[in-house]
Amino acid sequence: MKLPKAINLVEVSPRDGLQAIGTFIPTKIKLDFINDLKNAGVNTIEATSFVSPKAVPQMQDHQAIISSLVLDQQIRYPVLIPNLQGLGTALNCQVKDIAVFTAASDTFCEKNIGMSIADSLTEIEHILEIAKLNKIRVRAYISCITHCPYEGHIRPAAVETLAHQLRQLGTDSIALGETLGKATPNQVLKVIDTVAKHAPMYSIALHCHNTYGQALTNIFAALQAGITTIDASASGLGGCPFAPGATGNVATEDVVYLCEGLGIRTGINLKKLIAASQPILDYLGLNNRSYVAQAMSSVE
Repeated sequence: MKLPKAINLVEVSPRDGLQAIGTFIPTKIKLDFINDLKNAGVNTIEATSFVSPKAVPQMQDHQAIISSLVLDQQIRYPVLIPNLQGLGTALNCQVKDIAVFTAASDTFCEKNIGMSIADSLTEIEHILEIAKLNKIRVRAYISCITHCPYEGHIRPAAVETLAHQLRQLGTDSIALGETLGKATPNQVLKVIDTVAKHAPMYSIALHCHNTYGQALTNIFAALQAGITTIDASASGLGGCPFAPGATGNVATEDVVYLCEGLGIRTGINLKKLIAASQPILDYLGLNNRSYVAQAMSSVE
């Protein structure tokens, strides 16, 4: 069994994990959360989204969040940029990493960002032109890589075409979003194999939801296939507001535990990671959805 010696975990909870929560979380609590994640050893933290407050009220403090973080060479704080207007605001905050969005489903793309796939690619092209001039790294999300809540099964060829177009436009990396949490390893691996025809494996990330309890199984298969970047959310926070029935992202704690058991380095202190999300969970009145966190808490 061939596995990587180390992986990069992209912590998405401050953005993807919190975006659909209706109760506005004070900026200080979010910043403390991000800093606690950093102190646990997480070196890539998706901090916020430069989206319209009308569309996603939880992200209305995006400028305050990114402006308050101490930007250094060791920690990367990518932010989601839905359009050119968001990029303009992000440039004023001197961001160095951004993420853009599209989907392998026209209907999902329309419901999420109000654009067709073709229009989203045009917008991404314009964003990339400006980003590259400002030496900003760009990650592209492709949602619905295997299933769409509106269109059903998604063909791997559709994801391949989209990934090829994104690479031609100049994106630095591609995050494959298994949005419904419905896929099994054979489906995920087919997508990875097709995307790898156009992008080096080190530039491909896997972003799993755990609706059907398949996330860790899919991640394990992806690691064996050569994937070395995994998205995850502390305590399993999250759930896409545009994907009815989809539950949260895979819990970072569970991914770290899996990797430790496989001898794969993450650089993350598991106990500190579990502690990092507790204040925000307490504020929201939520339980930690990580199986590992629950088990470790029960024996302490």
